[in-house]
Amino acid sequence: MTEMEAWLGLEIGNSRLHWGWFEGENLQTTWDTPHLSRSIEQQLAQCKTFADLPQEILSPLRSNTSCLSPLASRLLPIYIASVVPSQTVLWQAYPEAHVISLDQIALLRIYPTLGIDRALAVLGAGETFGFPVLVIDAGTALTFTGADGDRCLVGGAILPGLSLQLQSLGQKTANLPSIAASEILSLPERWAMNTPEAIQSGVIYTLIASIRDFIMAWWKQFPDSQICFKGGDGNLLLEYLRSLYPEFTTKIVYEPNLTFWGMRSSLQNSQSSCLS
Repeated sequence: MTEMEAWLGLEIGNSRLHWGWFEGENLQTTWDTPHLSRSIEQQLAQCKTFADLPQEILSPLRSNTSCLSPLASRLLPIYIASVVPSQTVLWQAYPEAHVISLDQIALLRIYPTLGIDRALAVLGAGETFGFPVLVIDAGTALTFTGADGDRCLVGGAILPGLSLQLQSLGQKTANLPSIAASEILSLPERWAMNTPEAIQSGVIYTLIASIRDFIMAWWKQFPDSQICFKGGDGNLLLEYLRSLYPEFTTKIVYEPNLTFWGMRSSLQNSQSSCLS
């Protein structure tokens, strides 16, 4: 991949589309947009330039003409990592769509049902910070994914994420409110004196305890390993962890673009294989 080649990375998550624009190896900008409806499929199929993409995709870039102008006249390849099959099918109508699969990921011992987002994130983290590495992705689901120093997948875990846990009590009970993570402006008191704060306390302190336990178990196996947070709630949960255990978080970072780093590495490996 040369410096002049432009491409888009698209991570299709459970809640949103996550975009990254690359010029060669260099990530220029990122943005998020909602999932698209099936009605847009024909427009995707007829795209001849970047500017032909649905306005929902382009609108976050409209205020930044320095980003939009260099792209507008080109039909950029889009490399897709998706955990939502219905959205994957939709985007395959785009003429330059390329879906990344697990067999393109340079990790060992990957199991067939591992989410492509998790595989790319741990690859990106390892390539950036070194192996072994543990990635904690705090999105709709909270996932733990680790690889050892030989780039072998060690495994991981999946549980409902912060927002999903907060919302589920409101949706599945008669008298408890739904609470958005954005409403929580600081770490709540552990012993709450009203119902909304009691929900916040129960969910957040349990999540932080679980995260800390997984990290301690990982460091027991890999004492010098880097820990990387990503995902929409990743920075918030890391801040809570730091406020409760400040001495515990010196080898923990928040890096939202791990999946894009993994895409870049995967594409570089694919091109190297083609040239060899």
